[in-house]
Order: sequence, then C-alpha cells, then structure tokens
Amino acid sequence: MKKNYLFLILLSLLFSCSTDYVPKPKGYNHIDLPAHEYTTFNDVRYPYQFDLSKHARIYDDTTGLQGEGWKIIEYEDLSASIHITYEPITAQKEGYDLINDSYRIVYKHDVKAYAIDRKPIKTSKGYPGVIFELQGEIPSPYQFFTHNIDTTQYFRGAVYFPIATKNDSLAPIINYIVEDMNHLLDTFEWL
Repeated sequence: MKKNYLFLILLSLLFSCSTDYVPKPKGYNHIDLPAHEYTTFNDVRYPYQFDLSKHARIYDDTTGLQGEGWKIIEYEDLSASIHITYEPITAQKEGYDLINDSYRIVYKHDVKAYAIDRKPIKTSKGYPGVIFELQGEIPSPYQFFTHNIDTTQYFRGAVYFPIATKNDSLAPIINYIVEDMNHLLDTFEWL
C-alpha cells in the first residue's frame, strides 16, 4: 500500500513538471548609486560657480584639443565624464558661432540617435540656455549650454560614456548624472 502511494506521488510530480523550457532573459547588473551630495565649485580663474557632485572630481582638460577654459568632471565609479567648455565672448558673431557649434555637435549624433529633444531653458538665475536629451546608442545622451544675458560668456557641457552601446542598461546612471547636471545648471551663476 505504501509503495502505491509513493509511486502515485512520484508519478504526479513527474507529470506536474513542465517540459517546456523557456530561457530567462538576459539580466543587467544591479547598480548602487550614491545619494546626491553637492559642494560649490568656484575657481578664481573663471567668472562662474556652480554646485558639483561630491562623487565627481573636476580637473583641467589636457587632451590637446582643449581651450583654456575647458574642464572635465569625472565620475570614476560610474565610468562617465562631463566635458565642460567655457569661453569668453568678445564679439556678437563669436557668440552666435559658439551657439551654432553646440547645435552642430549635438546633431552629429543624428546618425545613431533616434530622438533628440531640445529644451530651451532659463536657469534659476535667469540665464538662457538649451538642454539636449539624446536617445539611442550614442556616447553622449545629454548636453547643454548657457550664456549670460548680454552674451559675453558661454558655458557648455556634454555627458560622455566610454561606450556607445546598451544605453538602456546605463539608464540608471544616465538618470543619476542628468539629475546632477540639472542641479549644476540650476545653481550655475556668473560672477
């Protein structure tokens, strides 16, 4: 009798298991992001200041292509950097050229980007600017520029990742850095 019950239990277990195997989708690593914390960045060589993430370091750009006021904000733990351009503007035409360069640089990504959202802004201090949010498999998903009211100073930033693939898996990091960049713009002030 006990053998019959044991046989029935084993038989029911055998038939209750599904023989259809469906592989699990590929997963992505869990990313622990630090809390947003800021400190004021103010370099006496430049007429601006802004809040900078405590989880990033800022240094002069030494790539050889840089201008005098170019800097890099690096998030070493997140494998991301923000390339900063500062330029004093000496003529109205020069100001228009810098703004046109910003658009030209963004739209170079048009080949791989499937969307480029352009958002005109006014910072909390009233400075005009534009934010560009790019979507697709591109190395720079977020760029911005701003200038002072009389267009004599120009400030631009572009977020870069060392790889241009799988931006969907980078989405938490991109969102984290975009929040930091929006805070940077919100606290940006010409001195």
